[in-house]
Amino acid sequence: MNQFSRLELLVGQDNLNKIKNTTVLIIGLGGVGSFALESLVRNGIGKVIIVDNDIVDITNLNRQIMSLQNNIGLLKTDVWEKRIFEINPTCKVKKITKFITKENINELFSEDIDYIVDACDTIEVKKELIRQSKFRKIKLISSMGTGNKMDPGRLKIMDIRKTSYDPIAGILRRMVRDENISGKVMVVSSDEPLLKSETKKLGSNCLVPSVAGLLCASFVINDIVG
Repeated sequence: MNQFSRLELLVGQDNLNKIKNTTVLIIGLGGVGSFALESLVRNGIGKVIIVDNDIVDITNLNRQIMSLQNNIGLLKTDVWEKRIFEINPTCKVKKITKFITKENINELFSEDIDYIVDACDTIEVKKELIRQSKFRKIKLISSMGTGNKMDPGRLKIMDIRKTSYDPIAGILRRMVRDENISGKVMVVSSDEPLLKSETKKLGSNCLVPSVAGLLCASFVINDIVG
């Protein structure tokens, strides 16, 4: 028996080997990205490229799975590298600890990547990841907005063109239409209207971002095993 024995019962040895030979780029290690990464590592992904420039903050404790009282102030990529090796010592990890922009995004693609999990907050980077995934023929799953939402049951994996009640998705829908991008652009999005807030700052919890992250990981794993 080994740590992937139960998974092998579900997917078979051949598919488990495919998972172990897969490289996933995860950009953004917040509420969504942290749960996506945790699930991918626990499901045996062989290599992860983790991208984030932030440190663990006390406000992360309500929704980011790696955040603890004793790692506040540490770089998220460092915290995650240690956590990944404690879960699966055979997983290969590449850390990119910098803020990604449209200008430096090519640094993410210095080696072969099979899947991109977009859990970042920057609209221009999300746009560029769609463009790059199409150009480089890399499968992409992109998380839309999870702030000011409370019902994880309204999250779904869908093509960007089918989204609704999601301001981020609305911006990306227009970009996909205006640039005549062909083929599906797969996202995780909720049709729950934004809850009203007394301030412009978005509120968040662990319920919706965590499920969005798990759905992103589910997209990758289920695509690998067919």
